Amino acid sequence: MTAHPGTENRVADRAVAARAAVTEPEAVGALGRLRKRGGQGSVGAIGLVLVAGFSVQFGAAIAVMLMPRAGAIGVVTLRLVASALVLLIVCRPKVRGYTRADWGTVFAFGLAMGAMNTLFYQAADRIPLGIAVTLEVLGPLILSVIASRRAVNAVWAGLALVGVFLLGGAGGLGSLDLVGAAFALAAGAMWAAYIVFSSKTGRRFPSADGLALAMGVAALLSLPLGIAEAGSKLLVPSTMLLGLGVAVLSSVLPYTLELFALRRLPASTFAIMMSLEPAIATAAGFFVLHQGLSVTDAIAIALVIAASMGAVRTQAKAASL
Repeated sequence: MTAHPGTENRVADRAVAARAAVTEPEAVGALGRLRKRGGQGSVGAIGLVLVAGFSVQFGAAIAVMLMPRAGAIGVVTLRLVASALVLLIVCRPKVRGYTRADWGTVFAFGLAMGAMNTLFYQAADRIPLGIAVTLEVLGPLILSVIASRRAVNAVWAGLALVGVFLLGGAGGLGSLDLVGAAFALAAGAMWAAYIVFSSKTGRRFPSADGLALAMGVAALLSLPLGIAEAGSKLLVPSTMLLGLGVAVLSSVLPYTLELFALRRLPASTFAIMMSLEPAIATAAGFFVLHQGLSVTDAIAIALVIAASMGAVRTQAKAASL
């Protein structure tokens, strides 16, 4: 594994690794040590992370609005292709000097990224955005519980299960679309895989090169599926423009904001802020898609958020010992 010196590279590696901080104690500890050398966190940095979260979820809401034009898979293709083009142009990653294992890692990262987005958009096409994100968050949460091996995390897992129980209509599954829920849970599993391979990729590639290359892999894998579903609809100028907007809001802008925020923000704080995404997604669904939630659904989402935050805090404490 090649070392990549330089402040800019280390900060970019933090941006990739920070998304793994929820699940990997080593990542929490390493990022915490970097933060101690780099200065204290700030309110401004927290603000950047919040803006990034709103950008991701409101981008997802716009994606749902675009689905009647291009279909869920077509929208995924537009997002991934546009994101890949932007990142490849900006990062200009080198393609020489890497081993077969390096390329295997970046391919696995891209595959997980493409699958995660495809499954999530299938879920968002069927169930409210806030519920879709809440179910998706269970993937990283379960990985966190497994990785920590601390008894207290059983409490957080139980809290999350109560939330899922309530989302399912207190066991009767109510009016929740089971196919949509299954897609969201599968997206959560791919999110867990994404976290694992993002961390591995961040250690093998400098700056955001691995992310750009993995996004290119995800785009190439999704392109045949998008063409098969949407065909020439993907080339309609207004659809392409909206797809570019989704890419900027859901990928390019949040990654950039997180990059700046992580120069001053502890990894544990970053991970806790990411735990708020179900609430942000609920707000996006309400204001953009006019998706209302029952009081029971709101309580369920709050329980999953609390479980995610609790797991992050437990992990951060364990890593600091």
